[in-house]
Amino acid sequence: MKRVSVDIGGTFTDCFVAWNEQYAEGKALTTHQNLALGFNEALADACGQLQLEIPLLLSQADSVRYATTLGTNALIERKGPRIGALVTAGFKSTIPISRARGYGEGLPEIEQMDIPNARRPDPLVPIPMIREVRERVDYLGNVLLKLDEEDFRIRLRELVDRGAEALVVVFTNSVVNPLHELRAREIFLQECPGHLLGAVPMLLSHQVAGRKGEYARSTSVIIDAFLHQTMYYGLGTLELNLRSQGYTKPMLVSHNSGGMAQLNSTDALQTLHSGPVSGIAASEQLARQSELGNVVATDMGGTSFDIGLVVEGGVKFYDFNPVIDRWLVCVPMVHLVTLGAGGGSIARFERMFGTLEIGPQSAGSDPGPACYDRGGLEPTVTDADLVLGYLDPENYANGRIPLNPRRSKRAIAERLGPHLNMDAIEIAKLIRRTVDSNMANGISTELRTRGYDPKNFTILAYGGNGPLHACGIANALGVQAVLAPPFSSTFSACGAGNVNQMHIHELSTWTTLFHAGTRSFLSDYQGFNAAVEELERRGRDDLMRQGVAAKEVRYRLELDMRYGNQRVETAVVTDISRLGSQADVLRLIQQFHRRYGQRFGEGSQSPEAGIRINTIRVCSFVEQPTVQFTRLVPSKCKEVKPKPRLYRECHFVGEDGPEWTGVFDHEALEDGVVIAGPAMVTTRATTYLVEPGWSLRGAPQGAAWFTRERM
Repeated sequence: MKRVSVDIGGTFTDCFVAWNEQYAEGKALTTHQNLALGFNEALADACGQLQLEIPLLLSQADSVRYATTLGTNALIERKGPRIGALVTAGFKSTIPISRARGYGEGLPEIEQMDIPNARRPDPLVPIPMIREVRERVDYLGNVLLKLDEEDFRIRLRELVDRGAEALVVVFTNSVVNPLHELRAREIFLQECPGHLLGAVPMLLSHQVAGRKGEYARSTSVIIDAFLHQTMYYGLGTLELNLRSQGYTKPMLVSHNSGGMAQLNSTDALQTLHSGPVSGIAASEQLARQSELGNVVATDMGGTSFDIGLVVEGGVKFYDFNPVIDRWLVCVPMVHLVTLGAGGGSIARFERMFGTLEIGPQSAGSDPGPACYDRGGLEPTVTDADLVLGYLDPENYANGRIPLNPRRSKRAIAERLGPHLNMDAIEIAKLIRRTVDSNMANGISTELRTRGYDPKNFTILAYGGNGPLHACGIANALGVQAVLAPPFSSTFSACGAGNVNQMHIHELSTWTTLFHAGTRSFLSDYQGFNAAVEELERRGRDDLMRQGVAAKEVRYRLELDMRYGNQRVETAVVTDISRLGSQADVLRLIQQFHRRYGQRFGEGSQSPEAGIRINTIRVCSFVEQPTVQFTRLVPSKCKEVKPKPRLYRECHFVGEDGPEWTGVFDHEALEDGVVIAGPAMVTTRATTYLVEPGWSLRGAPQGAAWFTRERM
């Protein structure tokens, strides 16, 4: 296996190279103006460890895979084209009304409750750019009013005249019968051929989101159109960069569904949050192969802190209606909670409450924290870590980013000192305690709202700052051990290289398995089977277009089911891909019954209300070879206690005065090594901090366990 995988974050670009049995990690600052520059630097870092030239490596690589936050950043900054929307007559207000929830979607709960100060986000499609078209299809797919083609041409010309740079078509019930949306594209190509308008895209809602729900489907295709140009040029630049260096195969892009695909088979919407989701994919694989059981994946990078759950040795949680930024969408996405608590998160004094707040604003990579000496003036978490003595100014990021401690102290003292009436050391401790508590609260809330006890989970701490804050998070959370996994600083990049080529296709349906009124079971097996076959065909075609043989494609069937008219749907993964008898129907009902009881408690099932399938979802994938993890149990037969290479004064939360802290190099992470805190292990990519009362135990593959020795 010769594979290059990349995670382009808001602050750092991480590169992970699997070269036969050798693994190398590279890291560089993200170059937002041209992502290829940061990629080249990170790849050069990894190639230097393998003693390979970049052109040679790329010419022999099996694949190059990207996970990127490019789309996320573009959405936050509202950098996108002017969009025009064509909707069914009578549905013009669907987008601006936004389910009467637009003021609250994507905001913290306390802000959602503040209705008097509620404010909707600036619309991606303003009302003057929405046009109604005469057409109508009912919920069964029957055409009630044929598309008025002349009316469509008039509305299309109006939007073009108003400067539309991208167009979306959202017709009612098009997911059941897409006839009118497909005809709309044909007319568009007649009216606006490429030689007149260049590359103005038209996106059809049923091709982006396959479920009913006009508003969520509208926002899905609108966000996809808004990011289309940015992703096209950004990822296109990366692909051209690969071509210029000898890589001739198609570039692969990670998706937020936990899979990946070639660039020509990727929607912009699928790339949002793909980096953190890749880390969850790696956590799933690690939990299964290392027999860790329940796992909380925590990724602390330079910009954010991301939390994901993997339970029962490999089951991921999905959001089927996630909120992206401030908009509800309906695409399957691995469940993720993101907090503004990265190394570059800015610390500020909140005057209204008289408290210290961390994030969500971030200094990013340009200008970066004050200590980067690149013009940053705001104090960040990284500045606090440097002031407390945890970072080596001469050897940060393997010496490629020299740090200036005086800048950090000045930023903390000048920006926060007058408000908090403390010296720089005490303020840095407060920053540290606050950010660790915020992250611990995020983990606890995510677990407890789903009915789990944090003590029954293994906490994974990875990302560039994960091992640096692992003990602080564990102290705030009250857990006894934390695992820094193998390749912890580039773990998400490793995950981007391990995911399967995969596509997910959905279809809204109205399939009643058990009718409460007539007390009868489904007998139209052909309709259900035909829907599954069509979704499998679409997934198979997607993969075959990317060079995959049909016989290699595997399928997973998921059904969104509910009792009667309940609003809550439960996703059921089933091995019953075809219905052929009433016994199959009963077995499917039993699977739903069991899954519902696991989720809401045994005895809460209500079959007497009827049982219905609302969505049929087929995941089509082809399995790929992956990096293999072993059991991460520290060796007890060769326990080693090395001596530090030097000592440094460090300050710790809850401790009075500085403490002499041993500093070790990366060899301290070897299997069987035990280091008692306070101590630090400085590697070429990150820092492992062992706080007082904790110890670090090296495990196989460079993993490390943080274990509490005393309360």
